[in-house]
Amino acid sequence: MSSLAVRKAAPAAGTTPGTAQGPPLRRRIAFVPTLTLLLGALYCLLPVAWVLIAATKSGRELFSTFTFLPGSGFTQNVKDLNAYRAGIYWKWMGNSALYAGLGAFLSTALSALSGYALAIYRFRGRETVFGVLMAGVLMPPVILAIPQYLLLAKADLTDSYASVLLPLILSPYGVYLARIYSSAAVPGDVVEAGRMDGASEWRIFTRIALPMMVPGLVTVFLFQFVAVWNNFLLPYIMLSDDEKFPITLGLFTLLEQGSNTPALYTLVITGALLAIVPLIALFLVIQRFWSLDLLSGAVKS
Repeated sequence: MSSLAVRKAAPAAGTTPGTAQGPPLRRRIAFVPTLTLLLGALYCLLPVAWVLIAATKSGRELFSTFTFLPGSGFTQNVKDLNAYRAGIYWKWMGNSALYAGLGAFLSTALSALSGYALAIYRFRGRETVFGVLMAGVLMPPVILAIPQYLLLAKADLTDSYASVLLPLILSPYGVYLARIYSSAAVPGDVVEAGRMDGASEWRIFTRIALPMMVPGLVTVFLFQFVAVWNNFLLPYIMLSDDEKFPITLGLFTLLEQGSNTPALYTLVITGALLAIVPLIALFLVIQRFWSLDLLSGAVKS
């Protein structure tokens, strides 16, 4: 009995007694992904830090001081941005809020209907329709921009708010997410129980399925809002009246003018910083409700 205990306690050949063999190797392996994540975070946050610091500099400080040394001109930059062309910057911000807010809401509603139908109903050609939508996910937006312009020009809708909103309502990726989430979150037995109780299909969708789909639809709304807010190519093609420009296109025009008027560079940088604030605020608000919905769903289940 004692000899067995001695054999178990004996160290492996070629090792130092009293040292652990496994944990150091695991720690070295775990260090690699941690370092990779830190480098990725640094790569993503470095431009944000540059914009945050550059927005505090005056036009003179921007080109004469160290890159990551804060300046003293942020307040004046905001005042100049507010005064530029009678505050057209805030008009651009309002346009972006309209495009992103209304476009994301309509896209989420259409994605919810389409995804629910593709997940719950069985009909001929369902997989074909879903395959076409998946092809739309893989297709770059730049390929569709010119055909969309030609179609809207034929309908005399170019240079209007509708020319930016209409192409954004259908989101293949949003439909894909809604279908996947509907399949997982809406049990078929619940739908059948609603039908047996005499509820209409629309009532089953709005009163039973839709509340179960809320966490997934919040994700669709957030993705679509950010995509529309950052969209540049479609407004660039569709719009010519700068009163209808979103913030991305408006800042681009300011940047082009900055090549002849360097003082406008500070306005562009300050405007880019302020344009991030609504996205951060939206993410924080939606993240809160998203977490609550997920927790409530877990409790109910």
